[in-house]
Amino acid sequence: MTSIPASGWETFGFGAFIAGGFACAVLATWSWHRRDRDTPGGDALMIALSVTALWSLLAAATGPDGIPAALFETLRNLSWLAVVYRLFARDGRHTRVGPIRPVVAALVLVEILHIGLLLMAARLSAGHAAQDTIFHLAAMFPVMFAIGALMLVHNLYVGSLGTARAAIRWSAAGLAAIWIYDLNFYTVTYLIERPPVELASLRGLVGLFVSALLAIGNGRAAQRPFLPSRDVAFQSLSLLVIGIYLVTMVAAAQSLSYLGGDAGPLAQIGFVFTTSVLALVVLPSGRLRGWLKVTVAKHLFQHRYDYRAEWLRFTRTVGRADSVLPLEERVIQAVADITDSPAGLLLTQGEHGELSLSARWQWRTIDVPATAMGAPAVRFFERDGFIVDLDQVRSGHSQRGECGVLPAWLVEDEAAWAVVPLIHFDRLVGVVVLTRPPLARQLDWEDFDLLRVVGQQLASYLAEHAGQEALLDASRFDEFNRRIAFVMHDIKNLASQLTLLARNAERHADNPDFRADMLVTLRNSGEKLNALLARLSRYGANQLDRLDEVDAVDVARRVIASLKQQHAVVLLEAHDCRVIAQRDTLEQVLTHLVQNAIDASEANAPVYLKVTSNGLHGSIEVIDSGSGMSADFVRNRLFKPFVSTKAGGFGIGAFEARELVRAMQGRLDVESREGLGSRFIVRLPLLAAASLLRAFDEGSSPTSSDSEQKVA
Repeated sequence: MTSIPASGWETFGFGAFIAGGFACAVLATWSWHRRDRDTPGGDALMIALSVTALWSLLAAATGPDGIPAALFETLRNLSWLAVVYRLFARDGRHTRVGPIRPVVAALVLVEILHIGLLLMAARLSAGHAAQDTIFHLAAMFPVMFAIGALMLVHNLYVGSLGTARAAIRWSAAGLAAIWIYDLNFYTVTYLIERPPVELASLRGLVGLFVSALLAIGNGRAAQRPFLPSRDVAFQSLSLLVIGIYLVTMVAAAQSLSYLGGDAGPLAQIGFVFTTSVLALVVLPSGRLRGWLKVTVAKHLFQHRYDYRAEWLRFTRTVGRADSVLPLEERVIQAVADITDSPAGLLLTQGEHGELSLSARWQWRTIDVPATAMGAPAVRFFERDGFIVDLDQVRSGHSQRGECGVLPAWLVEDEAAWAVVPLIHFDRLVGVVVLTRPPLARQLDWEDFDLLRVVGQQLASYLAEHAGQEALLDASRFDEFNRRIAFVMHDIKNLASQLTLLARNAERHADNPDFRADMLVTLRNSGEKLNALLARLSRYGANQLDRLDEVDAVDVARRVIASLKQQHAVVLLEAHDCRVIAQRDTLEQVLTHLVQNAIDASEANAPVYLKVTSNGLHGSIEVIDSGSGMSADFVRNRLFKPFVSTKAGGFGIGAFEARELVRAMQGRLDVESREGLGSRFIVRLPLLAAASLLRAFDEGSSPTSSDSEQKVA
């Protein structure tokens, strides 16, 4: 065996042929152990790998241009041709599909002639006149063989059935790799009239590459299609772009070096500076990364989304127990991550069938009104479950009538991009409003399908969360009711004793003065205790038959008079407003609301009251410019019992106020902004409209009730 050559390319070629021969020998041994299985090529494949291993070792020992290596290269080609014929014969196509046998025979003849030319060239002396002719023919015959062999491989793969094609896919790729490289190698040899040293040194790697393909084809991986993940494809594309960028930079810098003189270095410095600035500006761009991601998903994959990766990310986002974000914000983030939206809103259904703001995620600039969407929008989303593309709405295209139900504040904000309904058992739990992604695009069917499924899953999470909160509140109420039952029992006994004592004193007291004082004291105590019992007993009860005419302005002034020593309270408007209510209860509600406004305000900031009438209802507004409340607190904590922001508070004041207003057939609404203040609005039926409202309630049709039940 000759010594290892000193030339760099020849040294590399020596190692490449050794590595390729070793890989083919290992794969041939593995094929021999698996010869009883139905592998593509069978024994012919094992023989071809063994011959290829011998050719590689001879090429490493004697050089790729030596006569022994050239003879074994011919044997290698004939053995791989036998593999192709064996694959045709596997399903009987060697006899019934085209001139397979004549083409194989012609290629065998070409290789025999090639052997003859090689032997003839070995006998000729240096400088012989026929040496150039023989060299060109010796280079032309491998080109002819490679072209014919590639035609056979093409017909082998294209003509296979679906199941057979999957079995020979990798084998056909390995065969094609052998002869594509030979075609290019001998074409260059024929054109430059000498074997290229670089390409000759790389021929050994072809055996290594082909061995890898055949190993995959004969292994278990052949049963599965090659489908890289989106991350791998995107990173590979990024590496390809970086590689092209580096090659372009090197080529440009090398070209600039030919300018010579002072112009060359100056041009190189300017070029490097310009390209560096462009790289720093363009490469970190989120828009560019988004464009690349969409392009890869559109052209390299059958589907836009990697559903496995999307679902894993979705479950991690929603199910994180250690997250600092509340569930409502995680719901928005889970939907926004799918479409690469940077922010969003969650609107959930309120008690009166409207949608109001429940949470924000990275979107603080948009101003959402107290009633974000009305009942028509709720019915629209419940009926169709339609995902709204707001760009289509802005252009005037309405597929399901969405243009007529979406509010103006949402359509006019150009940042709003899509509205995704969250539906649980045909009931709308809420909607998620998404902002426009960095790379704007139009929503398609795949977006709609994935967002619809995700919306249903998130709706179930929100419904389960609400159910757990309701169970927790119910358990707290049960404990609270048990305690109050004992208190009421004791108070009732005390009231009975005091009442009995008062009656006995009327009969047996001899001192008129003592008797008079005792009677007054006992009577007052009994009245207070009975009033307390009545107040504790009426929560949640329907008190319509005990409501009277009340002057709302007079009640407001009495509340102001009772608190004016504590803080400045101003009555801004005092329209004539006579409502149906209970005076003491209304005064209790207003006192509580004004006291809360005082606690939230600075010492020099007055609290304002407004009494107005509008349509069928009268309104009493309590307005402050204090610290305000977040939408999450108003939605989820303000009216929840046992939740208090005050030290030592029992957390039932706001809940009690709302329940008392409801008992008077009214409603309590809240509008608040953090840092700006709050507005509490007590709405009660006007005296003039009481009979009309009662007639409307008694005359409600079953159809309307069923509709309201569906909305609720």
